[in-house]
Amino acid sequence: MTEPLNLAHYCLARHAADPASAGRPAFTFVTDDGERSWSYEQLWGQVERIGRGLLARGVAPGDRVLLRLPHSPEYALAFFGATAAGLIPIPSSPQLTEQEAAFFVDDAEPAAIVTIPQMRLPQFDGIEVLAGDLEALDGPGPLPETDAEDAAFLIYTSGTTSRPKGVLHAHRSVRGRAFMREGWQDFRSSDVTLHAGLLNWSYTLGVGLMDPWAAGAHAMLFGGEADPAGWRRLIGRLGVTVFTAVPTIYRQILKYGRPEDADLSALRHGLVAAEPLSPGLLDEWRERGGTELYESLGMTEVSTYISSGPSTPVRPGSPGRSQPGRRIAILPPDGGEEPLAAGDVGLLAVHRSDPGLMLGYWRRPEEDAVVFRGEWFTGGDLAAIDEDGYVWFHGRADDVIKSFGYRLSPVEIEAALLTCPGVAEVAVVGLAVEEGKTLITACAVPEPGAIVDEQTLTAHAAEHLAGYKRPHQYRFVESLPRATTGKLQRSALVELLLAEAD
Repeated sequence: MTEPLNLAHYCLARHAADPASAGRPAFTFVTDDGERSWSYEQLWGQVERIGRGLLARGVAPGDRVLLRLPHSPEYALAFFGATAAGLIPIPSSPQLTEQEAAFFVDDAEPAAIVTIPQMRLPQFDGIEVLAGDLEALDGPGPLPETDAEDAAFLIYTSGTTSRPKGVLHAHRSVRGRAFMREGWQDFRSSDVTLHAGLLNWSYTLGVGLMDPWAAGAHAMLFGGEADPAGWRRLIGRLGVTVFTAVPTIYRQILKYGRPEDADLSALRHGLVAAEPLSPGLLDEWRERGGTELYESLGMTEVSTYISSGPSTPVRPGSPGRSQPGRRIAILPPDGGEEPLAAGDVGLLAVHRSDPGLMLGYWRRPEEDAVVFRGEWFTGGDLAAIDEDGYVWFHGRADDVIKSFGYRLSPVEIEAALLTCPGVAEVAVVGLAVEEGKTLITACAVPEPGAIVDEQTLTAHAAEHLAGYKRPHQYRFVESLPRATTGKLQRSALVELLLAEAD
């Protein structure tokens, strides 16, 4: 049985309607030139007007709306305005080329696009709304009612083929996000949150905006020039109580920002996701940043669902436990629905009943068939669950290295090498040097001023890894290839190594 529910309304409307919270700050967008802020009453009013205005332009509930905008307040307002109107916004990166954006148009068939003149798509013949018109946008009548199972937004992620795939989420996804607030974020109405990501990313839209708003907090985003040393100044100046970023950002703050010299007294804790948090980084942040870091593991299809938090003590090397309210299991990699025993490595699975789980892949029934196994969704992460319920990540199933008859987890090898003194980052890949012969290759980034050579890493690996898990070769690099989200791009690293070999 279904129920009326709207994601935007759930996050904003009740705070806007309550005299005790209507005037409280809800959203601040910070740039190098200043700040723009909205109270809950102002923000919800703007979102409602945009929703009505989009409908008045001729877009109908259920239609897709492509967001092709720079990181800006207008991006957030357009997303939530479209969702409030029963439309399906499609966040897209401002870095997409015209050809890449055209794929979204062909695949999702949006009825409208919200953009700026410099990012127009000449081939798009639907309804165009310019960001500069959003402030004055409005239309008649109340917004339509939406259902919990209705589609709320469509976000594209990397697929198992060369094409990105659309992940369709329902309005009920906000019910799943409530588990995150309890088990990971601990957002409170008194919090001032700051997220370091861009708005085309579900991590930013969710943890940066939806979740603090659902808690009645003051959500902040930064749109100025990226400066690793600037984050600690922002955190102190803005009175941030919860900071959210990828581990790479925390690493850069430690390297360039000297957090121990900043006033971070308001900061209660930091949140990390999107890539594993190394024990070494955690220890250094605790010592120099002065707060705890709570990690989570997630994916676009269900957001973050495993985490540490104030009620789940951190265990270095593990992203934590299943959040209260969720059901997870480890399933055999080769098939079957019977969960494996504690400690066994297999596919990490989420039960289909999870309200945060996607409706499915957009027009990709063949991909749905791959990831849904009976009552379980398997997203391709390899992991084990210990006797205490903590999850230990072993990488992506498609990242597994097959070398000399062994199936190896690059994450396990990386974790061991990261404990070597002088190593800041490391990535392990399988490099095929000839047919049937794949070498385990470790690429290491030394810490500034540190002297680390192949002999040192070889000796360290011999001490911490079984013989068949030890890298066959080492490469030293200045940096590792990462996506704009901070995720390690193993395929790009392999391409670089192959090009170097040629």
